[in-house]
Amino acid sequence: MKESHGDRTQGSSPINPFPSEFAAFGAKGLEGLVHGQSEFLEKIQKVNREWLERMQLEATVASEFATRMTAARSVPEAATVWQEWASRRMEMAAEDGKRLLESSQQFMETSARMLSNGSLLNGRRGSK
Repeated sequence: MKESHGDRTQGSSPINPFPSEFAAFGAKGLEGLVHGQSEFLEKIQKVNREWLERMQLEATVASEFATRMTAARSVPEAATVWQEWASRRMEMAAEDGKRLLESSQQFMETSARMLSNGSLLNGRRGSK
């Protein structure tokens, strides 16, 4: 007796090319990726806030310098104001370099964890 196409499909289970283990693995990987991206975004927002505060501080320092320079009554007084401002700017530049290095290192660490088979892709959190 001939079996119709409809009878064959009802009696057997469909072939699943993606077993449930693959789906679970994909879900964990996706969860880790989403967590990694949100951690990366948090770091970017933190760095942006810090640099904005830094730009505001630089504007304040520049404004104070301009005020003091216009108030200077002699060349030696103006030279002293300029020397103090230049010294402060050098300190700030050193701080900026240190901050930039630290921020870059944090971004690289987060990126490395996201791209490796390490903590974020396995659903575990590493140190921040």
